This record gives sequence, structure tokens and C-alpha cells, in this order.
Amino acid sequence: MIPQLQWPREWARDRPEHPVWFHAGSNLCLDFHGDPVAAGVTVFSDGNHHMALADALQQFYVRHPQVRDVFYATTPPGVLASALAAGGFSLGNLFLSARPHLFISPAPILDQLLAKGLVATHEPFMRSRGNVLLVRAGNPRAIHSARDLARAEVRIFLSNPETESASYQVYAETLARHARGFGITFDFLEPGRSGRVVYGERIHHREAPQALHEDRADAAILYFHLALRYTRIFPGCFEIISLDGSADISPAMRKENLVTVYHLGLVGQGGEWGAHLRDFLQDETVTGIYRHHGLERP
Repeated sequence: MIPQLQWPREWARDRPEHPVWFHAGSNLCLDFHGDPVAAGVTVFSDGNHHMALADALQQFYVRHPQVRDVFYATTPPGVLASALAAGGFSLGNLFLSARPHLFISPAPILDQLLAKGLVATHEPFMRSRGNVLLVRAGNPRAIHSARDLARAEVRIFLSNPETESASYQVYAETLARHARGFGITFDFLEPGRSGRVVYGERIHHREAPQALHEDRADAAILYFHLALRYTRIFPGCFEIISLDGSADISPAMRKENLVTVYHLGLVGQGGEWGAHLRDFLQDETVTGIYRHHGLERP
């Protein structure tokens, strides 16, 4: 059996003096972080920039230890929007009635929350730098650009079009634009012809590298910042391939390569710490953190 990838711990406040218990097959929680009871501020965020958000919230805690902790969730944003509207959510057998003070996601999700009166306003926060391919180390299928995804033997990982529609739309449209540029078609993007596609189930920023690691897929299309993260935390496991075949793995700002703009907004009045955290996240310290992780200001 191929072992599970060993993900690093991510949270705002470290607790080295406390025991750690988990089991990858039954009790492993990767996208809910911190202490929901002690935390002075709670954040609901889409998960595709979780690594940068973790570093930013650690710095916020260093500056403001009186906040006690930051509890934050990094799942697909639709899940968190539903949890906000319902007043809580179940995580297996655990129910959390946590309500966020700050919500981060692509703008369309926050527009929906705005229309429902759950946030009063929202503002641009960060943007992605486009998308790339991730392959296993050594590139065993010799994939050198998106053009190679047209080969019948290549298996492609994509986020799920139903449970993660926002990222799927970005990836699918990016691939379609590159295909037109190459003068080819990708049959796997057509309805009923997705036999070579390995879809994620719910949370592709964890599932994509695992699918490659287990040899269930040969290439995954991902945000550049996610692919960059995997090459850093799983050294020797993965390589990044540019979609256009260029040697520069950092995607250029081209119309073929879609970017995602993330917004943030206070929920209600934001509690005691929400506005402080919102202002901190727009600080140059956080600009540098996100730049390190492959994202930029809009």
C-alpha cells in the first residue's frame, strides 16, 4: 500500500506541549485549524491559499497574542457559505457552531453572501498567478506542456465540477484556451468523454498530490501557488510543468491562463478582532508572505 502524504501542521498558534493524536484512515482533520473555543477571531476561507494564510495568521498571533488563537477553516468556499447561513456544520461526528468574523473567497461567493445580508461589503485581497501542471518526479509520462494532455494514455486530475465548481471552471477554461492555441481539442472536457479524468471528490488541494503520489493520475492542473507548495513540502515527489511548454514554470500573465482574485469581507461587525485582522491582511507583511507562496496583490 502506498502511504499517505504526510502534511505539515498548519495553525496560527503552536502548542508543542500538548499531545497530538490522529489516524489518517479515520480521524484526520487538515482543513480546520486552531482552537474554536479559545480563539478570539474565526476565519472562513477557501483553501487554495491555505499555506499563505497559515503563515499570515501566525504573524497576526505574534503581534496580538491577546487574541488567544485564530480558528480558521480552509475548505471549498461553498461549504463554508452554507455553514455560515446555517449557523454551523458537522465534521464527521463533531458539530461546530463556529461563526466567522471574516470570510475570504473568490468574489462571486462573497457577492452571494452580500446579497443575503451576511456581509456588508467585501474588498480585493489577493490574486493567483495562473495555472500549471504538476507531475510526479522524473516526469515518467514525458509531459512537457498542455499539448501532451491530448495523448490517449495520459490520465488527468481535475477538481470536481460539482463540489468545487469555482476551481474547476478556472482549470477547464484555461485548458480549453490552451487547446485552441495549440490547434487541438481536449476530448476529456466534453460531456460524457471524461474517461481519462480523475476527479477530486471534495477538496482538490489535498487530493491532487495524493492522486499523483498513488499513480492514479499522470498530471494535475493546479494553481501555480498550490503546485509550488507541493514541491516545497514534499521534496523529491513532484515537478512543475508550464502549460505552454516554456522553461519558466511561473505562469506569465496571458489571456490563456486564467487568474483568480480572492476577496475578503467582515461578517457583521467582525467582533472584537475581525477588523484588526482585515487591516492586517492588507498590510505589506502579508503581501510578502503571499508573494513567497506564489500569489500577488490584485
